[in-house]
This record gives sequence, structure tokens and C-alpha cells, in this order.
Amino acid sequence: MRKSIKTQVLVVGGGPVGSVAAAYLAQHGIDVVLAEGGDQAAIDLRASTFHPPTLEMLDELGITGHLMDNGLKAPVYHWRDRKSGDVLPFDLTEIADMTKYPYRLQCEQYYLAHGLAKKLESEARAEVLFNHRLVHFMQDANGVTAELEGPNEIIEVKADYIIGADGASSTVRKWLGVDFEGFTYPERFLCLSTAQEVREEIPDLSLVNYISDPDEWLVLLRVPKFWRVLVPAQEESEEELLSDKKKNRVFGGFLKDGETVETVHRTIYRVHQRVAGRFRVGRAMLVGDAAHMNNPLGGFGMNSGIHDAMNLCKKLVKVIDGADEKLLDLYDRQRRTVTHQFTQQQTIENMELMRGGQSEAHRKRRARMNALLEDDMARRAFLMKQAMYTSLADAAAIS
Repeated sequence: MRKSIKTQVLVVGGGPVGSVAAAYLAQHGIDVVLAEGGDQAAIDLRASTFHPPTLEMLDELGITGHLMDNGLKAPVYHWRDRKSGDVLPFDLTEIADMTKYPYRLQCEQYYLAHGLAKKLESEARAEVLFNHRLVHFMQDANGVTAELEGPNEIIEVKADYIIGADGASSTVRKWLGVDFEGFTYPERFLCLSTAQEVREEIPDLSLVNYISDPDEWLVLLRVPKFWRVLVPAQEESEEELLSDKKKNRVFGGFLKDGETVETVHRTIYRVHQRVAGRFRVGRAMLVGDAAHMNNPLGGFGMNSGIHDAMNLCKKLVKVIDGADEKLLDLYDRQRRTVTHQFTQQQTIENMELMRGGQSEAHRKRRARMNALLEDDMARRAFLMKQAMYTSLADAAAIS
């Protein structure tokens, strides 16, 4: 069966970034169709940190309360050196004068995507199409024509604009022919989750911990129901990485007995540092992972995608209401520039800090971080940068 529908904006991808874009547009009087290839918003375990300005943005959509009900507040996070035992605490309550959310909220991203999908059901101007994947689209001066493949039908969507929020393998980006330059880290990453309360053995743990080690760095953080561990892997086979032997060694590296730890998830994935050559081509825009990918150290990926969506959609509402389409070029300049200057740079630096082990370079970086704790002004600037206020201010300054 084949049918045709019309809308003002087609958003492709029903994850957190696409859901934010669709919700903002619908709440501001724009007809929107949100198309998602899966049967629901994807349950992705990687993104779980919401930074303060992101929570403020989500307030505009009426969804922050839902996240607060399901998440954990982490005002303090730690950079730790496992060999020396040094703990460097950074406390976001120091920037409480900037925000009513002076903490990182630990909450899996699917709470956001699922919550917004539910809210969109009650929006008269929104239609959510699960189990519908984008097959093809084309554009001209008058609009966009896209084809969505569903279980029993092909839907032709005629829209004024299309937003690609369809992830790293974005079909929208591929049809646009936009380059996705960068690199992939040689390491694969292993994520292990356990319901065991590790603070029974390490009571001074923060909810978010970046632990450097000359042999194997790791990230240890708490989400509402689990402790999650992220470690790098290079030569090991997939079977070895997912084995009990590997699990025992990882948890045994910071607990007395890794063998007794039971895991609820074991996932392997690769990490990329890539940026699309353009975030806007005519009537098509890219946001989130479709526009840029980076490693997870610092929790910038999902947050920067949400910042993309809010920046773009505020401009798109004005353009649909009659403003000059050059506003959409400004979106491209602001978000692509900030992606290069902040998100990519900072996540690469974080990776090098974790990899550094006990090398001289690592000792120098650790000394600089210790110096931050002694310098009130420098520490505040660091917290503002890590909380992503600096990148937002930098974007706003671009004209």
C-alpha cells in the first residue's frame, strides 16, 4: 500500500535529539512528523549524563521533571589516579549562581526519548511513525519529498524541511553526499553494568568517576539502577571481551572479588571522532550523531546533539514564520564551529588524559588539574567549560 502525507517538517530519527527537535517544533505551532525505524525510541545504554544547560533547555519542553524523577543528581565528579590513589573532586555547586541545576543528572537517554514520544502523542501538530525508516529523499526550491518504508506500506512525505537526527549511519547525510571526516579509535570499548553496590567497598566514590591507570583506564559511573564500567579493548576477541574471565578482571581491578560480581549488560562498541562537512544543505539539516560523533568521556555527545536541536529549531520556527533562510546558515556556522572548537577538542583531550598512565605527560596534566583545585578563577572557568556553558556562549557569539 502507498499513501502520501504533508507536513512542515519531517524529523528522521526518534532518539533523544530527534525527539527534542520534534517536541520543540510541535509546541511552537509547527506541523511535524517524527519517523523512527524501530518499534520504539531506542534503548541506548551509552548516553546517561545530562549537563546543567541541557536540563534548562529541556525545561522548555516540560520534560526535565520526568528526568529528575528517574535520575540521580551528581554535583561532584572525580578524576582519579588508580595507582597513586589521588582523587581530584570537581563540584558543580560552585556555579550555582548560573543555574538551578548545579549538577550532572545521571539518567539513561531513553527516559528522555520515551517521555517526549509520549508527550508528542498528545500534540495536535505532531505525528509519530514508529517502524518507518527513511529510504530516500530529494529536495528542490519548493520543498522535500521523502519515502518512508513501513511494515505494510510506503509513505510519501511532502515537507518544507527535513531534519536528519538518524545517528552515525545517517541516511539523510548519505543522500546529501556530505563528508563525515575524522577517525575511529583503535580501541573498542567494553561497557559492563552491575546492580551490585560498589560503594560498599569504595565508600568515597562519586556517582561519576574517571579513573586513569597505566595499564587500563576506566570510567565508573552510577545510573539509576546500575553501576556502569567502561574500559578500552584492543587485541581481545569479542568472545574474550564478553567472557566471565574479562568481567572478573575488570571488576577485580577495583573490588576485592570480581568473580562474585553479576552483570546485567555486556556491550562492545567502537568510538569515533567525526564531524560532517556541512550541517545544512538547502532544506535539509543534520543534528546530533548524524552531524558529529565523539568519544563518551565527559558526556558531551547527547548533550551537544540536544544543543544542536534547540539551536536549529528556534531558528527554523522563525524561518517558517517568514524570517530569512540565512538563519539556517547561522545554525550551521554556530554548531559546526563549536563542534570543532569544543566538543571534538575536549573529548580528545579527555581521552589523552585517561590514556596517559604514569607518563611524564600525564604527570604534567595531573599537576595542572591539581593546580585548578587551588585556583578559584581557573577552577570556575574549567567547571563552566565542562558544564558546556562556555561552548554555548561561544556559539551565541558567532554571527
